[in-house]
Amino acid sequence: MVRRAVDVVVAAAALTVLSPILLAVAVAVRVRLGGPVLFRQARSGLGGVEFTIVKFRSMYHEHSDPLATKVVTRNDSRVTRVGRFIRKTSLDELPQLFNVFLGSMSMVGPRPHASATKAANVLFEDAVAEYAARHRVKPGITGLAQVNGYRGETDTLHKIHRRVEYDLEYIERWSVWLDLYILVRTIPAIVSARAAY
Repeated sequence: MVRRAVDVVVAAAALTVLSPILLAVAVAVRVRLGGPVLFRQARSGLGGVEFTIVKFRSMYHEHSDPLATKVVTRNDSRVTRVGRFIRKTSLDELPQLFNVFLGSMSMVGPRPHASATKAANVLFEDAVAEYAARHRVKPGITGLAQVNGYRGETDTLHKIHRRVEYDLEYIERWSVWLDLYILVRTIPAIVSARAAY
């Protein structure tokens, strides 16, 4: 109950404060790219139940990959100029505040992945035996893995193993204070990140 209350309050406040930025990004995507502003994708949430995640579109519409069969890489030709900027700064993630407000996500938790996402050409759930344990809590916009440098491309098995280790550590250690600590560390982590493209 406490976790849900914090999610609703923080998401509502963030949507209010960040509404000019949300509008500016929406206009930039629409004007520069045409087509839909938002990108919707099925992800696994609490208990492994699928939900629809919402992001600002960062790829050319004809190259959108709703199943995430090919991970975005550095200088990926499918990503637009506007898309590169909003991905690097995580502005593409802001619509997920609606996911939090409506209850399919939390502000903090393991990042949700698309079912076809791979590391070193191996599906995540096949690469890490404990992968499904991440679904014991709602997925989050940010998490312990992200603030510890595991944000962006998972092109090696080591990266997905470390990400899952941090996710499971978060679940075992969860507290309101840990969530606040992760939220405070999220902005510096985004600013200093080099792996997101």
